Amino acid sequence: MSMLSINDINVYYGSIHAVKGVSFDVNEGEIVTLIGANGAGKSTTLNTVAGLLKASSGSIEFEGESLQGVAAHRMVSRGIALCPEGRRVFQNMTVRENLDMGAFTRSEEEAKEMRARVYESFPRLKERRTQPAGTLSGGEQQMLAMGRALMSKPKLMMLDEPSMGLAPVLVQEIFSIIKQLNEQGTTILLVEQNARMALSIASRAYVLETGRVSMSGDASELLHDERVRKAYLGA
Repeated sequence: MSMLSINDINVYYGSIHAVKGVSFDVNEGEIVTLIGANGAGKSTTLNTVAGLLKASSGSIEFEGESLQGVAAHRMVSRGIALCPEGRRVFQNMTVRENLDMGAFTRSEEEAKEMRARVYESFPRLKERRTQPAGTLSGGEQQMLAMGRALMSKPKLMMLDEPSMGLAPVLVQEIFSIIKQLNEQGTTILLVEQNARMALSIASRAYVLETGRVSMSGDASELLHDERVRKAYLGA
């Protein structure tokens, strides 16, 4: 059984039909990536799974239970965490305070355990734990956003454009960390414009074009597919 099952969802922004009959699955232990051009509906799909947007039709199930009508803040207790596009850390709060905000559904003991895990995965956050988040570099803020999402001990972690605005060397580091988190047991749903990097670490991939799934398959196969290479890989 799939951990996350999306079936024929349609999402509108007013009269704009942003997501058109999208279906896909994420199995436990996988990294699944959604790739596509700007405006393809990738972030809209993630935000709909997270409960921030509502699908006008179709179904979303997590571990066999419907997420229909579940409020966004309840998704965290279900085991779903979203690391949003643009990082959105709390600029005036310290690194430690930002992390603790991610653990509001967990006991103090669990928060302590997860904080230790986050500091192990992101040593720079431990070094800067007393600094205001707004003083961190873009790469460090991305690490903080990911660490904050991890603090809820999610079964499924959704990452929205984690490489956006980062230097190439930091992109490599962020993707290495994503792969490491997956190897430690976190299932990942990744939205990413850097298709080459996303396909290089994912198990499976779905290509979105103007709100529809146009292609899907093993990530390694799509990485070498001529149509994907021409459209998204600059080859």
